[in-house]
Amino acid sequence: MGFLIKLAGKELKDIEVYLKIAVENIIEGKVIAFPTNSVYGIGGSPLNLNVVNKLYDIKFRDKAKGFLLLVSDFAEALKIAEFNELAKKLVKQYWPGQLTLILKKNEPSIIPPEVTALKDTIGLRVPENEIILNILKLLKKEGHLGAIIGTSANYSGEPPCISGDGVAKKILSPIDLILDGGKSKSRLPTTIVDCTTVEPKFLRIGKIPEEEILEFLS
Repeated sequence: MGFLIKLAGKELKDIEVYLKIAVENIIEGKVIAFPTNSVYGIGGSPLNLNVVNKLYDIKFRDKAKGFLLLVSDFAEALKIAEFNELAKKLVKQYWPGQLTLILKKNEPSIIPPEVTALKDTIGLRVPENEIILNILKLLKKEGHLGAIIGTSANYSGEPPCISGDGVAKKILSPIDLILDGGKSKSRLPTTIVDCTTVEPKFLRIGKIPEEEILEFLS
């Protein structure tokens, strides 16, 4: 088991030192577990191939299925992918939040092809959970890409963990650092929308209903 840090119920100013430790771990090529406003995630630097491979191994994940990225803000997302008018509209309304967008990768791409299983598209989201969002902002501030791989904390095909303790008990492969922000606010995953065409294509319905998004776009 990795080092478990309890952060639930604490003010942001009181946990800054732990967020910096998390950033150091990411920069050093380690894997961390973290809360989001849906289920818990595990991740690390998308620029480090050792980390990418380790995440596939930890989850027993098929390497034909790529990973999504969590990013600190729209400016960092622009370094990674192309945003058409549809994507820009959804970003303004739903980021930070529970919406993941599938976008065309920039070419040449700064993200190794293994992250996206050799596909020319990538999933991006700015999370609203203040623990992981502030880690992403700190990464950017330190001069690194403000992005990490964000994949659910579970073995492939099994239910995701909803607490830091759950991650520690369930996932037996070593995760270097587990940030426990308490139980997840929602067990619903994020909604995933493919924005590579003019019309939105819903790949997964999660926290945000399809009807709400279509109503907003109309």
